[in-house]
Amino acid sequence: MAQIRNMLRAFTWSQPQATPSAVVTQLDDAVKHIAEVPMATMILATLTLGDDELWQLRWTNAGHPPPLLVSHDGRARYLTDAHGILLGTGTIRPRPDVFTVLPPRTTVLLYTDGLVESPHHSIDHGLERLRRHAASLAHRPLDSFCDLLLERVRPSDNDDDVAMLALRTPTRA
Repeated sequence: MAQIRNMLRAFTWSQPQATPSAVVTQLDDAVKHIAEVPMATMILATLTLGDDELWQLRWTNAGHPPPLLVSHDGRARYLTDAHGILLGTGTIRPRPDVFTVLPPRTTVLLYTDGLVESPHHSIDHGLERLRRHAASLAHRPLDSFCDLLLERVRPSDNDDDVAMLALRTPTRA
């Protein structure tokens, strides 16, 4: 994975105007030809401040669990529109870029499958459990939002590693 991370850094640095899907397409080609890791999943996203002073998220997904968008009033939905095939498969398909505006106090959660997978339940069960708990914790400060999600959602029968990355848009830009 370190190889892939370093290639990703190089591609994003050398092409600052490239869309997430263009960078991931280039990374996928490199993974197929030079990486020691045969396959990987990832999400690549950019966050920019629009002329309207609202934050804009543009992303593409290469086989990773979908990002979760949680509004401050407790509505939560998965961002599934940009879901594409994982890196390293050798399959050539267009990778989508998707764009959404993030209202003030919106939380975006990225996480690994260790947070939602269980040998005794379907992945859909784990995703619904995450969505439901994230919605109920939307009003919490971000650090306690993450701590409580980990405590409430991670299946006790799963010893897989868990990583979460959460960001919340400010009240004002």
